[in-house]
Amino acid sequence: MGTHKDLDVWKLGIQLVKDVYAATSKFPKEESFGLTSQLRRAAVSVPANIAEGAARNGKKEFIQFLYVSLGSLSEIETLLIIAEDINYLDDTSLRERVTSLRMKLLNLIAYFKSKSKKK
Repeated sequence: MGTHKDLDVWKLGIQLVKDVYAATSKFPKEESFGLTSQLRRAAVSVPANIAEGAARNGKKEFIQFLYVSLGSLSEIETLLIIAEDINYLDDTSLRERVTSLRMKLLNLIAYFKSKSKKK
């Protein structure tokens, strides 16, 4: 494996951050320290944890950081549902991208777990 920057899940995580920032820039100003901030922090957490895990010493640690990224994706999904329910968002495509990234992360975790068992 190269670096985290070579991983599709990291690249998709970076794009998710950009998309979340764009979507939340349209939220009401009174949400700056609420939903906007929480969504942005959770989004940044996804590629940041992928990068940190990739830099760790071993697959087991990397897998743990991938699980942290999965947790952040679940948080993002929940916050997006809330934003949709209170009419801050009317487009579900962001949630669909979260679901797609979740599947890719789960596949990567399964791949590394299978490689660990072969040793």
